[in-house]
Amino acid sequence: MKLIKWALALAVLLGVVITGGSLLLPASSHVERSVIIHRSPAQVFAVLNSFEQFNQWSPWAALDPQATYRYAGPSSGKGATMSWSGTPAIGNGRQEILESIHDRKVTVALDFEGNRARSTYTLTPLAEGTRVTWAFDSDHGFNPMARWFGLLFERMLGPDFENGLQRLKALLESAGPAAAAASSAESR
Repeated sequence: MKLIKWALALAVLLGVVITGGSLLLPASSHVERSVIIHRSPAQVFAVLNSFEQFNQWSPWAALDPQATYRYAGPSSGKGATMSWSGTPAIGNGRQEILESIHDRKVTVALDFEGNRARSTYTLTPLAEGTRVTWAFDSDHGFNPMARWFGLLFERMLGPDFENGLQRLKALLESAGPAAAAASSAESR
C-alpha cells in the first residue's frame, strides 16, 4: 500500500513539474531558413504564390507518394488552398494563402489535423537573384504539451526547410531563363 502511495505521489509531482515547467517555456516557436536563388523575385513569386508546383519542391511530398491532394479557390494568390490526406508520415491538413504581396511575400495559414501555424515566404531582391526566407510560426498559448513539443520544432523542421529550399532553388534554376520568364509572365 505504501508503494502505491509513493507511486501516486511521484506521478502527481511529475505532472506538476511538467505543467508548471511548461509555463516557463516560450509560448511560440519560430523556425527560419534562407537560400539565394538565381532568378528574379517575379520568377520565384510565381512559384510560391500558387500550390500548383508545391509538391515539386516540397520536402514532404516524397514521404507519401500515395497521398491525395485537393485544390480550391483561385489558382494563385489570396484564397488559394491545398488540402491533403495521407499516411501518418504526412497526415491530413490544409494550407491557404492569406496574404500575397506581389514579388515580395506570401503568407500561408497551415492546419495540421487541428494544429494551426503560419508559414511565410519573404523575397528579397539581390544583385545575383533573390533571397528566399521561409519562416514557420506557431503559437502554443497555455497548452503545456504544445510548449514542450515546440522546443523540438527547430530540430524537426529546420532540415526539412533547408531541403525544401534547395529543391525550390533547383526547380527554378533548372528552368532555362526563357521558361522562367514565361512562368513569371503567366502569374500576372
